[in-house]
This record gives sequence, C-alpha cells and structure tokens, in this order.
Amino acid sequence: MLRRGRSEPMARRMDASRQPAPDQTRAGLAFGIGAYGLWGLLPIYFKFLAAVPAVAIVAHRVVWSLLFLAGLLAARKAWGEVTAALRHRGTALLLLATAVLIAINWLVYVYAVNSGHILAGSLGYYLNPLANILLGRFVLGEPLSRPQWLAVAIAAAGVSILAVGALSHLWISLTLCVSFALYGLLRKVAKVDATAGLAIETALLFLPALLWLGWASGGSAAVMGSSDAELWLLIGTGVASTIPLLFFTAAARRLRYSTLGILQFIAPTLQFLVAVFLYGEPFGTAHAAAFACIWAAAGLYLWAALRSSGKAGAQFS
Repeated sequence: MLRRGRSEPMARRMDASRQPAPDQTRAGLAFGIGAYGLWGLLPIYFKFLAAVPAVAIVAHRVVWSLLFLAGLLAARKAWGEVTAALRHRGTALLLLATAVLIAINWLVYVYAVNSGHILAGSLGYYLNPLANILLGRFVLGEPLSRPQWLAVAIAAAGVSILAVGALSHLWISLTLCVSFALYGLLRKVAKVDATAGLAIETALLFLPALLWLGWASGGSAAVMGSSDAELWLLIGTGVASTIPLLFFTAAARRLRYSTLGILQFIAPTLQFLVAVFLYGEPFGTAHAAAFACIWAAAGLYLWAALRSSGKAGAQFS
C-alpha cells in the first residue's frame, strides 16, 4: 500500500511499473504467440491467390470477416458490446482510425506477398517491435531498464542491416510498420472488447469493399476467383484474417505493449523462413547478421523483463 506522503505522479509511475496479474499475463502470452504464429504463416495462404488482384483480396477479407464476426457476436449474444462502443464518441472515433489503418496494412501486405516481396514485408514487421517498445515507453509511460534499452539498440542495428539491402522496397516495410504499430496502440487504449471492436472496424469498411467488388467483378473474372477453389479460398480469408486479429487485440489488452512488441519477432521470422525456403527469395550474409542481432535483442529484453518481474513480485508481495 502506498504511503500518504507520496506524490500522485510517483504513485502513477509505481502503478505503471507493476506487471499484469499472472493469469492475465499467461493468457496474453498465449494469445500473442498464437496471433504472430498465424501471421507468420499467412503468406502461404495468400500465395494460392496470386492471380487475384491485391485490392480484391482485401475487399474479400473485409466482407467475409464481417460475416464471420457477426456469427461470433450472435453466438456470444454480445451485440450489446457493439452498441455500447458506438455510443461512446471517443471509442467510435478510435475505431474509425483503426479501420483505416488496418485496411492500409492489409492492402500493402497482400501486395508485398503476391508481388514477390515477402522479405520486404517481414522487414516491416521486424521494425514493428521497435516501434511498439518506443510507443510503450513514450506514449504509455511503460518504463524500460538499461538492458532493455540495450536490447532496443541491438535490434535496431539488426534491422538497419536488413534495411540497407531493401532500400528499393523500403516503403513497403515502413508502411507496414507504422500502420500496424499505430493500430495496436489505438486498439490497446480503445475501451471495447476484441470481437466487438473488430466487428465495428470491418463494418466501417464493409460497404466500400462490397461496392468495389460489385464494380470490379464486371470487368475482371479474377476478382471473384478463376475457379471454385480460389473462390473458397477468398471466402476463407474472413476466418484467416479475423482469428489472428482477435488473438492480437486480446493479447494487447493483457500485456505491456513493450512485451507485445518482443513477441512480434515471431511473425517476421516465420515469414523469412517461408520466403527463403518455400519461395526461394535470396538469403545472404546481411540476413544472417540481422537474425543474430534481432534474436540476441529478443533474448536480452526478455531476460531483463523477467528479472524486473521477479523484483516487482518480491517488492509487492
């Protein structure tokens, strides 16, 4: 219990330094690993749709995601969460912003995968943890120890090595990084359940996506898939898109944002492996050096976080 003589700012700093409850942390870690693991393997799914324009794939993702989410909300009888969020003007505005951000992220990512630039996409998601950690520090006030700052510097060095070899497609990396880092931050502070929030986001994008599909399908059969198999894969984008996003938003509400940033190294590492070993994109000395830096940083950061957690537990027990 805090002493009365302590100032309010100091109390806030102490509250910010506390770790989430153990059960919440374990659940958050499970959700985070699930989300980033699925995202890391998602390029395999989209490669089967390489003949479909990227905008069409994103439009299908929006349309079928909304139908899938509507089924989830109906099963949970959770429509009240949607109406409650929409009644709160601040939450509604945040979700409008996150809807735009996730649409941009999806479009650029699908373009990167199907144009043969999975490595540029994975670089964007390697940049994301650094952005998350810094947003957690400077926007949310989450403290970082000296070892954690060192981890950030080592990871930044690794990403810089990769960036030197990807300058021609660096716009892909930076767009993915900025759009998803801001998306995660806004979803963390928005007072809305993960499923309800995602349903509102996709509902905001639903009409433009449906209108675009109706207009584009008249001029190109590929928009709806050139075979029954492609059509079913397009329908399946709703589930493939929704489940990892639900996992991510659930994790973001249970973990420190900087911890979530470290987990995010899972997805680009899997994307690198998929790009190199499945699709033959080049992997050189720079990639190997970057991998060494990034995983050393991840290990250092996690060690520092666990040590800090142990000290906090002893102090407040």
